[in-house]
Amino acid sequence: MFPAAIGDQPDTYLHQFGEVFARFGGDTQDSGNVSYGVQQAGRRYFVKTAGDPADPEPSTGFERRVEILRNAARLADSVRHPLLPEYHGLIESPAGPLLVYEWRDGELLGRPREPGEDSAAQRFRALPVEQIVTALDQLYDLHDLLTTQGWVEGDFYDGSLLYDFGTRSLTVIDLDSYGFGAYRNDMGRMFRSTRFMAPEEFSRGAPIDDRTTAFVMARTALVFLSDGTLDRPAFRGSDALYAVLQEAVTTRFPSYERFYAAWRAASSTR
Repeated sequence: MFPAAIGDQPDTYLHQFGEVFARFGGDTQDSGNVSYGVQQAGRRYFVKTAGDPADPEPSTGFERRVEILRNAARLADSVRHPLLPEYHGLIESPAGPLLVYEWRDGELLGRPREPGEDSAAQRFRALPVEQIVTALDQLYDLHDLLTTQGWVEGDFYDGSLLYDFGTRSLTVIDLDSYGFGAYRNDMGRMFRSTRFMAPEEFSRGAPIDDRTTAFVMARTALVFLSDGTLDRPAFRGSDALYAVLQEAVTTRFPSYERFYAAWRAASSTR
């Protein structure tokens, strides 16, 4: 259905292809990417582009945005999982690649709260513990698959998560900055959300590997099951789950595999 390449600009092509019912640009993000929700023949798609090559505002330059999108395409080609939207391929254009995914309904857990409303993240944290742990089980299963395929966490935070409260369905998006294989922190303080970051993501020259993935996943549980800290009274889960997370962010597990095995053992006893 989708061509390998087009001669038009992405916006022009997509308006010809179908009904553009959503657009996500500089008003919703600062990456410089522009994404679209498009409906055609009764099916809905999410299409991500590198945005305007001439836009001077984004902190990430156009060529780097193109590079990151191509990395996202490699990941999508190599991994299939129920939490990941189905990937329909890459379209080359004069303004860089278009990545086409199925559209997934849900609310972005990292979306800022509007005045007078409870955010999606607040409502997610207020769910019964069993529902949150089930979502974490699925998230950790995805990262077990990613790890076995050679992918290492990069810029994961609650803005990578969509949750459909009606169907209790979690979707993981925007894994564009995950690295294939271990890599070195060449920045110092990396472009990450501090609520989720591992110590090595602050330290120039430090290795980023599957131990980093384990730490970030443990931080995710502490954000959603607690107040983001190791304060035991604030943690809503079991003692067994707390012990796994405490080890993951203090003495640390030697691998993601060990973290995931410990979490599964503790989760099965809840």
